[in-house]
Amino acid sequence: MSDRDTISVYDAQAARYAELTDDSNKADQGMTDFIAAIPKGGKVLDLGCGPGASAVLMAQAGLEVDAMDASAEMVRLASDQAGVSARQAEFSDLRATAAYDGIWANFSLLHATRTDFPNHIAAIHKALKPDGIFFIAMKLGQGEGPDRLGRYYSYYSEDELKTYLQNAGFTVTGQWHGSGTGLDGSVSDWIRLAAHA
Repeated sequence: MSDRDTISVYDAQAARYAELTDDSNKADQGMTDFIAAIPKGGKVLDLGCGPGASAVLMAQAGLEVDAMDASAEMVRLASDQAGVSARQAEFSDLRATAAYDGIWANFSLLHATRTDFPNHIAAIHKALKPDGIFFIAMKLGQGEGPDRLGRYYSYYSEDELKTYLQNAGFTVTGQWHGSGTGLDGSVSDWIRLAAHA
């Protein structure tokens, strides 16, 4: 994510976003499945970690967690979580090779432009160890542009997302659908895909 307006919204509303999302991961089957798929003590990346709600659950499960977000305020909140070490970085800063057993991108890559999205997926594939696990959650839809708060979004169909993953060398192994109310108050349909490198 490099859109300054998007980052500014998250910096300004980090505490409210944390309140909105804090409970959602605690009963999240996707998170449970992600943790179960990672080797004991494995190294994982929370890509676009927000306030750290997901990262802290990974840490509590005994995983080595690398957390990153483009928002300085989100990084501050995430770093306050026990066992979480977060750093400020954008998607394009991911340049690791075979470093992670799993990467979790929970409603973060939807802020990447459609032009940059394939490059980010390729970088994620490269950063994973062979057979590494990737979970991605995105809002479903078409087009791209700002939401009511001015955050930049790109929307995809289920088929588009699966094609991007497959083109990067991933094998999709699971999917979940749902809907929820976002920070801007709108209700959106979403999808989460599980894949391995």
